[in-house]
Amino acid sequence: MQATTTRHFTTYSGVKLPFKLVSELTDADLRNRNTFFRGYFDSDDRLLGFDKLVYGEIELAHRYEYDAAGTLRHAEITDVDGDVTELSFDASGSAIE
Repeated sequence: MQATTTRHFTTYSGVKLPFKLVSELTDADLRNRNTFFRGYFDSDDRLLGFDKLVYGEIELAHRYEYDAAGTLRHAEITDVDGDVTELSFDASGSAIE
């Protein structure tokens, strides 16, 4: 299993996957927040996934897989109801239908 680093953020930017987590929070900041994103990063600081937490419950989860060149190849998105959407991408990063 790949070693990961966990960091926390207030929100994300972008509409294309993988999302970019922005406005990093400190541990002290987390005590005063009801909603935040918990991001998981690999040793190259590549986002492997995140959980959106609302009042301590996971409301949304994204998991990403990349090829050796660092291009997104697969995304798994789980919504608040537990429904899972899987997306695949080609070598250029474009979604495969």
